[in-house]
Amino acid sequence: MQMLEAEIGAELRKKGISIATAESCTGGLISHRITNVSGSSDYYKGSVIAYANEVKEKLLHVTKAILEEKGAVSAECAMAMANGVRTLLCSDVSIATTGIAGPTGGTLDKPVGLVYIALATKDYVYHAKHIFHEDREGNKREAANAALEMLWTHISNGARSSER
Repeated sequence: MQMLEAEIGAELRKKGISIATAESCTGGLISHRITNVSGSSDYYKGSVIAYANEVKEKLLHVTKAILEEKGAVSAECAMAMANGVRTLLCSDVSIATTGIAGPTGGTLDKPVGLVYIALATKDYVYHAKHIFHEDREGNKREAANAALEMLWTHISNGARSSER
């Protein structure tokens, strides 16, 4: 069975779609998996690992209002990160992750394992909320898997290259 990231790469190449990623809680794991595929430079633009809020704000243009009112772990932040990296790296589509990998940092409202994943194109952005119940590495792995599955669903359902 072929790895999901290889299937994604083949589809991105076939359709002429470029991708970029913005990662917080996954710390570059999605980028690592994408770039493990030979020839990924044909479609992969790059990534911003925006762990600190100041990086989210300065590089990805997540507003101070989102960070203060909704928090770095929120749907709004994930969507802003996805839009920001897509614009910054001039890609057709982007994926962003933000969450709490654990084992510390969780609260009643935002427990360990809470992850928001967003996908953006020039026309729209959408997100998904997940709560994983693993250890730190497991939560990161599950978040990367969910992000790649979101991307696969998007590109396998008719996405095409678009003018930016």
